[in-house]
Amino acid sequence: MRKDKFLKLTITLIVISIIYTILVKTVDVASIGPENSAVGFAGINGYLRDLLGYNNTWYKISKYLGILTFAIVANYGLVGLKQWYERKNLFLVDKRILLLGAFYILLGMVYIFFEKVIINYRPFLHDGVLEASYPSSHTMLAICICLSSVLISKYYIKNKKNLKIFNIISIVLMVLLVTTRFLSGVHWFTDILGGIIISVTLINVYSTALKYTETDKKRI
Repeated sequence: MRKDKFLKLTITLIVISIIYTILVKTVDVASIGPENSAVGFAGINGYLRDLLGYNNTWYKISKYLGILTFAIVANYGLVGLKQWYERKNLFLVDKRILLLGAFYILLGMVYIFFEKVIINYRPFLHDGVLEASYPSSHTMLAICICLSSVLISKYYIKNKKNLKIFNIISIVLMVLLVTTRFLSGVHWFTDILGGIIISVTLINVYSTALKYTETDKKRI
């Protein structure tokens, strides 16, 4: 796919993410959450909340799986630190690694934004208090960290067998984390879906930036 098509796709996904978030905040809103907190798409969210309930086992599994994603972050962080140390200049670190670091920062900024701008609260009280629920941060972590890793792993894992194993583990971890987070019942269905939509958007932002970086290298 040409880089201009990547850019158009990314812009389209950004618009879809914004529209979806607005819909979650405004469509079929009802006070079905704890302490009468308002939730959009109340019909389907309430139905699935009542169907699944809260499952502490799945919650703990999703929590531990979420911690594993930071092992991927640490891996590329160590690659960047090693290059920085050896090359004595931060700006001599591979552009792919610097871009990945910027992507992690962007992911953190999106997380902080939705912690401040509350779309809705969790279906259940956590330690007796309401917590922001949209979008599912674990879903975003799983998709953004695992897929961004798959996009650049080929540049740092030369052995094809090891590369395949690493990418399979990343994909399986992503699927398990999103699935267990949904089954745990700590998010509304639209929070999980929102996490997926926003994550795919962020991944396309990263992929587009990576595409431009690769194009610049070819010109050089």
